[in-house]
Amino acid sequence: MICLEKKKFIESLPKTETHLHIEGALPWEMLLEKDSKRFGLQSEFRKKQFRYESFEQFESTLIEHALLIFDSPESYHEASKLIFEKHLDQNVRYVEISFHAGMIEILKIPGEEIVEAIHSAIPHGLKVKIFIGISRNAYNSYLSPQLEKALVDWDYLAGIDLHGLESLPLEDWTVPFWNRAAENGKILKAHAGEFGPAENISHAIDYMGVRRIQHGVRAIENEEVLKHVIKLGVVLDMCPISNYKLKVVNDWASHPLKTFLDMGISCTISTDDPFSFGNSLTEEYETCIDKLGCSLADLATLAKNGFEVADIELGEKKSHQKEINDLLVEFLSSNGK
Repeated sequence: MICLEKKKFIESLPKTETHLHIEGALPWEMLLEKDSKRFGLQSEFRKKQFRYESFEQFESTLIEHALLIFDSPESYHEASKLIFEKHLDQNVRYVEISFHAGMIEILKIPGEEIVEAIHSAIPHGLKVKIFIGISRNAYNSYLSPQLEKALVDWDYLAGIDLHGLESLPLEDWTVPFWNRAAENGKILKAHAGEFGPAENISHAIDYMGVRRIQHGVRAIENEEVLKHVIKLGVVLDMCPISNYKLKVVNDWASHPLKTFLDMGISCTISTDDPFSFGNSLTEEYETCIDKLGCSLADLATLAKNGFEVADIELGEKKSHQKEINDLLVEFLSSNGK
């Protein structure tokens, strides 16, 4: 357990959330309102000790619940409002949130309407960038025209993210699509090195032009990949609680976040799917101290990294980072460090 003073430091830190899925951030309050009897008690999968047996179990549980709520642009708007309120409560200043492209096909909703619904929920005091998450096998006859249109016509779309099982092969459309996204000024992300090998990280970097890897845990297994990540300044948007609960790592001692930080790799931390894991961003920071051996200086670095990668003006980045530095100095001096 971390002490009260460190908890207060974490609460005071200006934060970012750079790896968040909106369907996976479904506010439990919306389920409770829909069916108070069914959802009045805490579900087993949201308990602290619960760990999923497989990615498929996690995915099916998430989809089952998400489809109870996400059925219209209005539902995305209402969920976004609640999600963003929780960010403000945790002193989060900047968020990157993605929605699943497959929902366009499942719900028969124009993707642009989902983006606009999320954007219209952004509160004062929070900067939000919206991404579309595209599964490795999503470029089908129904979705491909919308995905192509997204790159040029969706006003509030900041970037794209490769989602889905890493066991699925990358199809021929993927690299050219990521290249077209770059040409249209979109931020490029890819989930890689979570369940798949470290080589998936290199592929995303070298062929898809990605400099924002979501997770990237398995980079630790390949020295050449680590060197590549460091040389190119690739950012790993990591989610420790997600990694533990999905058994990406066997135990907390196996999580490489602290090692990455010590190597100078730029890492951020986020919640990934807080609906599925019952976690908050504040708890992610606490976990870094409690379970991963991070120092307060490490937490400050994680927070500053989030603003360094944020799609905001340079002056705003520096202002947030100075606030973080000042908080750290103040805490260490007042606690005799």
